[in-house]
Amino acid sequence: MFNHFFVEMKLMAKDPVCGMEVDEATAKYKTEYMSKTYYFCAKGCLEAFKRDPEKYVSKKHGCCH
Repeated sequence: MFNHFFVEMKLMAKDPVCGMEVDEATAKYKTEYMSKTYYFCAKGCLEAFKRDPEKYVSKKHGCCH
């Protein structure tokens, strides 16, 4: 007998303002900047990003950015 185990895969994005994980499929707040979509956990994070997007997209993440 085989037991089948299915895992629901969700595309998660990182809110560039606060760092929270956000489900891309259900995110209420998102915006495009320089041909990339950014997802946010709350309206406040979206508004902060819109005021100064370079502050958040220019952050160094990991080894290669």
